[in-house]
Amino acid sequence: MIVTKRIAAVAAAVGLALSGFAGTASAAPAATTDLRLIAFNDFHGNLQPPAGSSGRVTLPNGTTVDAGGAAYLAAHVARLRGQAPNSLVLAAGDNIGASPLTSALFHDEPTVEFMNKIGTDASVIGNHEWDEGYAELLRVQFGGCHPTDGCQFHQPYRGARFPFLGANITFDNGLPAVLPVTVKFVDGIPVGIIGVTLKDLPSVVTPEVVKGFKFGDEVQALNRTSRLLDLAGIRTQVALVHQGDSTEGGGPDDCRTLPGPARQIATAASPSIDAFFTGHSHQQYNCVVTDPAGKPRPLIQGASFGRLLSVIDLKIDRKSRDVVRTATVAHNEVVTRTITPDAGVQALVDEAVAKAGPIANRQVGTITADLVRAAAPSGESPLGDVIADGQLAATQSNQAQIAMTNPGGIRTDLTYTGSPAGEGNGVVTYGEAFAVQPFGNIMQTITLTGAQLKTVLEQQWQPQPNGTTITRFLQVSSTLNYTWSQSGTQGNRVSGITVGGQPVDPAGAYRVSVNNFLAAGGDGFTELAKGTNLTGGPVDLDAFAAYLTANPNLAPPAPTRVTVIP
Repeated sequence: MIVTKRIAAVAAAVGLALSGFAGTASAAPAATTDLRLIAFNDFHGNLQPPAGSSGRVTLPNGTTVDAGGAAYLAAHVARLRGQAPNSLVLAAGDNIGASPLTSALFHDEPTVEFMNKIGTDASVIGNHEWDEGYAELLRVQFGGCHPTDGCQFHQPYRGARFPFLGANITFDNGLPAVLPVTVKFVDGIPVGIIGVTLKDLPSVVTPEVVKGFKFGDEVQALNRTSRLLDLAGIRTQVALVHQGDSTEGGGPDDCRTLPGPARQIATAASPSIDAFFTGHSHQQYNCVVTDPAGKPRPLIQGASFGRLLSVIDLKIDRKSRDVVRTATVAHNEVVTRTITPDAGVQALVDEAVAKAGPIANRQVGTITADLVRAAAPSGESPLGDVIADGQLAATQSNQAQIAMTNPGGIRTDLTYTGSPAGEGNGVVTYGEAFAVQPFGNIMQTITLTGAQLKTVLEQQWQPQPNGTTITRFLQVSSTLNYTWSQSGTQGNRVSGITVGGQPVDPAGAYRVSVNNFLAAGGDGFTELAKGTNLTGGPVDLDAFAAYLTANPNLAPPAPTRVTVIP
């Protein structure tokens, strides 16, 4: 706990960490200093170029371009840095966790080494950085071998050379649990970088890993930390926010965002903050919002998996040490695969692939066409159907009648041509299956009444404080059918529920298999936490792989389980 106490003491005392210099001093005095901020978000350990739709960026005209891959991202970062006299590289969270096998097999140590190689200066903590709890986060930050698996990638693992930030993360006693802010100097001018994670983080991780911690309001934490920077005379301030908005489409630099939490934060937080990098929602947008003082500032997000780099160019007044807001320029840069990849990072990736190969390349099944996670208008997806069917098959000894899984647990498509590490031509490797289901959640079977089952399905529509509704469609096994109405009101959208072809009895008892995240009420499905007679099952990945093995030449199921009506 020495490290823990050190973090808490430093953060409580001064609220910031001072770091080294970025860039070099100008040769001659000038009225302003230029600073380029280069950021990525939701990388999720995608060291190799991601496959399928997860490896493409949609352009303004609706066409797509292949994008992503750590070695290409590194090359683009180097190019962007070479164009600017001063630059900082930042990350908006979820760099690790929910990662493909080449990173996850080594507890994401290769991804942290990659981030070190490209000179990452700071990252906010995302919900997936918290997947394995606080102690593992500290290990990832400061180094050391995993307490169970040891050091399997490099001996020793030396940790991150950049700070993980979380101004709204405290212990239950109110003391900071991690650093809230770091400060970099550019031509002698201090630049404050504040990090806040989503206040709803406890709802998207298992309850055990957040015991003893509080995740406070994002705006309050930003304002509190910004005031500390103001008092210290630090006028240039940047926010890394692991929270994001949805979009209505468009290209990387379009701003067709729906009203959402990121915009709400960026318009309400301290006017001293000059720019907002966001994440979590895996969307691409480049917006300008107005701060409480009526001045413009950028709000940007760069999709996910290293496909985009969000770039904000600032001009800083050397006298006031503050940003000239009217001169700010922002854009999202596509991480194309048409440039020469960075050799050093490619060597790191190749090493991770080679070390993971004996496990990753083992064949577990075959498919006849892509199994995609993209949903039909009903909310049902081919890949979701297969995963739920596999979970039902794996829990038959628990007398399971239906299975349901959360869409956030399905991380990528299963493609017929395979991933860069796969065999292709319909062969599914363990590594590809792992990329789809990387969390290692445990299957659990619970008993629900028919009335509770309906409540669970109604909880797929979740009202938000700002008046909007978030929809999280559960993926269901073939034994469950229902209809939902687009015009239905909250709590009254779902009808015609059947299990095994029979209408559901509200007073009847049904055995339902879900993963342990959902069983604890995760993703807002609080009714599932009221289930009774809990019986454990296999790891969700094992259930998925076993189903693929038992059903060779698996074809995409028809989306007939859920019906949507006006």
